[in-house]
Amino acid sequence: MINPENPIQQTISSDRLIPLSSIPAIHTLKQGILLEQTCLRHLTELLEASQGIDHIIAVSGYRTKQDQEQIYTASLADNGADYTARYVALPDRSEHQTGLAIDVGMLRKDVDFIAPAFPDSGVYKSFKQLAAGFGFIQRYKEGKEALTQISCEPWHFRYIGYPHAEIMERQNWCFEEYIDALRSCTYDNDHLLFEDNHSFVDIYYIPADAGAYTTIPVVLCDRYLLSGNNVDGFIVTAFRDKSRRAYG
Repeated sequence: MINPENPIQQTISSDRLIPLSSIPAIHTLKQGILLEQTCLRHLTELLEASQGIDHIIAVSGYRTKQDQEQIYTASLADNGADYTARYVALPDRSEHQTGLAIDVGMLRKDVDFIAPAFPDSGVYKSFKQLAAGFGFIQRYKEGKEALTQISCEPWHFRYIGYPHAEIMERQNWCFEEYIDALRSCTYDNDHLLFEDNHSFVDIYYIPADAGAYTTIPVVLCDRYLLSGNNVDGFIVTAFRDKSRRAYG
């Protein structure tokens, strides 16, 4: 989670960044837009599923710290401090520096780089409705401004993976609320449970030790994912496939 209180702590490795031009069907506002490779794969699938490939343009993806500094400074000059505070993150507080955030807009000639139009109708509405199933959340929603400290941005989507995005959508949680909710779901306590047609999923939080290392216990499962929350610990997502025998 990246926000004003939690600046990015680890720069993404360049070998995990893939140009959107590697998927020729995706329209981009400019050449050279990059995304983290898993994020790009699921974005492509989402665009195809929503039938938005010919109607949606990728406006902005990965940014370096220097890119964000330039965008922030330019917005201050062009739009003023109030607008910039509501729509542009400070350097090292921008999700775009992770390679996991994408700004999208309507495919047309006059695209606003800071606030591209992305209406709640047609293929754009389908994109929003299907996003969680592909691991994306609309990061800044109306009514959550007090928590996110950013105004509603219908164009800004963040890849956090499935089923996390699906859980957040069902609970109407923003990312800050989700991270807070998971703190009570520790390894020794009740886990956050999720089930779909393919898997049973256990999700739980492990606080980071004050020292150099943290031991991460993993429940019995077929596969698991481990992610730091960029705040104070780690999130374990453990999958048990329904196609296998029940566990004893």
